[in-house]
Amino acid sequence: MSNRNPESFQHTIKAFVRKGEDYYVAECLEIAVVTQGKTLDETITNLKEAVALHLENEDLSEFGLAPNPTLLVTMELETTANVA
Repeated sequence: MSNRNPESFQHTIKAFVRKGEDYYVAECLEIAVVTQGKTLDETITNLKEAVALHLENEDLSEFGLAPNPTLLVTMELETTANVA
């Protein structure tokens, strides 16, 4: 078990999604999880599953996480405006 103060544990796992050439790619910032999918919905589903599998039977405090953390997803979008 971690010696950190439980109040300092994070309640969210942050991830970002970006569009690759053929797939969307999702990557977590706090834990080593990367996944992909052909659609955005598939990518988010894969991300939830990958995070759950990564943390299964683990002591979340070792990752600096509070019990039952939520997943906060940010998406990178290309702009369509012409920048001069």
